[in-house]
Amino acid sequence: MTLGDNMTVKTFAAAGFLALAAGAAFAQDAEITGDAEAGERVFRRCMACHAVGPDARTKVGPILNGVIGRTAGVREDFEYSDAMVEAGENGMAWTPEELDAYLLNPKSHVPGTKMAFPGLRKDEDRADVIAYLATFPENGVSSEEGS
Repeated sequence: MTLGDNMTVKTFAAAGFLALAAGAAFAQDAEITGDAEAGERVFRRCMACHAVGPDARTKVGPILNGVIGRTAGVREDFEYSDAMVEAGENGMAWTPEELDAYLLNPKSHVPGTKMAFPGLRKDEDRADVIAYLATFPENGVSSEEGS
């Protein structure tokens, strides 16, 4: 490896770190209006396919720890549809607004997604489940557990 190659690797690593930091900052500053406690009840509908928490494991769908602010289709432990990977490559990130639109009608929002769930029709249910998901950082330790 030459010095030039090393500098490229360092530049790439720094860019990745900055992107992660920006995502984390966005997740902290995003307007989340739902009720996380109510969202925990709504999330029961999601649990057949998704998991959150420190012991979360990949199921039919990806683990949702740290989803708020994350680029779509990037968890290494899940094989996403080509449509979801492409959405992420085109800049789609899971902001509360993006999650709200996706959870309303996943197949319409990302045509070709693997997600078979028809969506959450109630605005309040979507806001609540997004608030619940926001309590789980990447390590899965809910901020609600410290309360």
